[in-house]
Amino acid sequence: FPFEKRSDSIPLSISQLPSVLKLFSIPEDSPQAKSMRETLEQCQAEPVAGESKTCANSIESMLEFVDKIIGSDSKHNVLTTSHPSPSAIPLQKYTILKVSHDISAPKWVSCHPLPYPYAIYYCHYIATGTRVFKVSLVGDVNGDKIEAVGMCHLDTSDWNPDHMIFRTLRIKPGKNVPVCHLLSINHLLWV
Repeated sequence: FPFEKRSDSIPLSISQLPSVLKLFSIPEDSPQAKSMRETLEQCQAEPVAGESKTCANSIESMLEFVDKIIGSDSKHNVLTTSHPSPSAIPLQKYTILKVSHDISAPKWVSCHPLPYPYAIYYCHYIATGTRVFKVSLVGDVNGDKIEAVGMCHLDTSDWNPDHMIFRTLRIKPGKNVPVCHLLSINHLLWV
């Protein structure tokens, strides 16, 4: 009974969430149930303009989507943020040491892990302009070094104005309103 078959037998649907919660003995009012609902909402939401997306539950479905976006005839590289040393303090402030030149990525696929009882990656590509780069960081507490993958989305005019990033930065989406972010550990960027 391969893993993918097992995950395929567990519904990835909001309407089926109560039965999935029951299957895994997860209380309906728990933080885990709330996270699972948010995962399903994100997977079932309409894409923003210019976005292609999927929720992949296997490496095969992830690669199928990557091939569809980037092309199966080209060699794919995957970029990810490096893990800090085992002695690293998980949450600390970091200082930027260096930002690389742009990494050539005319087409890319970013895959983000989502909470669910099995591995789900939200994979997407946004056709509006994007810059990809690497950032060298050093931890302010004990000097831990991390190489992070960064992205700047140059046109956010079609993004949801209620997106967390706009609330956090206190800005509104727009054609000349770039949003830059670093990928967390375990997030993947296919180029």
